[in-house]
Amino acid sequence: MTPRPNVGRQRPSPSAGAGPPGVRPAGVSLCRALSKLGLCSRKQAELLVAEGRVRVAGKVVRNGSMRVDPGRDRIEVDGSRVVAERKVYLMINKPRGLVTTRDDPQDRGTVYDCLAELDLPFVSPVGRLDKASEGLLLMTNDTRFAQRLLDPASHVAKIYHVQIGALPDEAMLAQLRAGATVDGEDLTARSIDILRSGTSTAWLEITLDEGRNRHIRRLLRAYDMEVLRLVRVAIGPLQLGDLAKGKARHLTAEELAMFQA
Repeated sequence: MTPRPNVGRQRPSPSAGAGPPGVRPAGVSLCRALSKLGLCSRKQAELLVAEGRVRVAGKVVRNGSMRVDPGRDRIEVDGSRVVAERKVYLMINKPRGLVTTRDDPQDRGTVYDCLAELDLPFVSPVGRLDKASEGLLLMTNDTRFAQRLLDPASHVAKIYHVQIGALPDEAMLAQLRAGATVDGEDLTARSIDILRSGTSTAWLEITLDEGRNRHIRRLLRAYDMEVLRLVRVAIGPLQLGDLAKGKARHLTAEELAMFQA
């Protein structure tokens, strides 16, 4: 997909150069700047730069790592100046079977299919849910907001409801709560509790304050527990609620304020 430049007015300024040897210039890379401005992903930006379609201060730039200031430097794509898009904050009830990416080489469905009915600038997922997982996924073009939520130091809780093919007793729960080391990574949870049990399966509520790759699945597999379903139901104070599966909506001002409290 070829991104369309957002045309607007911006105050021009001299472009940011590479800077003296040994000194890291201010600003961000050109590819990151195009992403931060809401035009496209960094991968798409790399293609635009490589094709000679990007100018900074009137000059074609083919070095995507060149440092620029997206708030001051005049950046153009296909002759049109790029300006910052409005900030967008979305929540999706991700269905099982979709991948958390924009373009998939295997041509599988992606979470962007859930946004087809919305008129949006470029947005990115805040973290990921794997293909087999469901539930609450945030998307935004506000990189600072996303970084704050993803930073392990922020300890933003993520709550999951997980169906397993076992009936855990207190000894099994104690093992899970102790965590496990898998492939050199220490996998732990803030809390693990039983929600309900059936004849051969049970639902657990698992709370994480950091999210490693396939964190819960790897932790449970370390104790030979099969995950049948995995649904994220909350991120920090934000609840999935009754949002229909496969649907997306904008966060309200009140919901955004909860993250800033």
